[in-house]
Amino acid sequence: MKLISMTPDLYNYVSQHQILLHQVLPELQAETSRRTDAGMQISPEQGVFMHTLARLIGAKRILEIGCFTGYSSICLGLALPEDGQIISCDVDEETTEVARRYQRLAGLGQKARIVLGPAIDTLGDLEQQYGTGSFDLIFIDADKENYEVYYEKSIALLRPNGALLVDNVLWSGHVVDPSDVSESTLAIRRLNERIRLDQRVDSNLLPIADGIFLVRKR
Repeated sequence: MKLISMTPDLYNYVSQHQILLHQVLPELQAETSRRTDAGMQISPEQGVFMHTLARLIGAKRILEIGCFTGYSSICLGLALPEDGQIISCDVDEETTEVARRYQRLAGLGQKARIVLGPAIDTLGDLEQQYGTGSFDLIFIDADKENYEVYYEKSIALLRPNGALLVDNVLWSGHVVDPSDVSESTLAIRRLNERIRLDQRVDSNLLPIADGIFLVRKR
């Protein structure tokens, strides 16, 4: 077993070797960092990873469950071709207004659409509108208690060989703390085990940022 500790110096080295996808991203990161809920934003290296994956699979239609201030939607949206589309689900009017502003600054234009409302309802509407197997890549980063529901609906919406990314699956280490029986932690543990045993997919739990499950639908 080979492990490496991510010291501050080593993390700075990693950060210095990431490409800058767009000049608005550091501005968005700085604005978000002033919020009390800033920890909800994905890390820059995670954004680059997701962007690269979207390009690798030739994603044209992307779904994001949980938008926050838009960092992840911009990273994914910038990987789309001219006729591509990213649809983001969220319930927060204030944070999604920030996301819309930065999406415009990033030049996403008509490629990016944010749907306000409970994601469970939105996912049902999208299945009716586009049909099953209609999305190339789906990113789940919303309320943890509904992760299992989002996962099942995402598997239905995802095309064969499509990629599903689930964020926060290490939950700051709480997944291995037996004393933590909070609802969010239990929900993440259940989903991690469900993915591990799911014969419909191939999966890999990656120790990037707070943990990302990379899932390929067979």
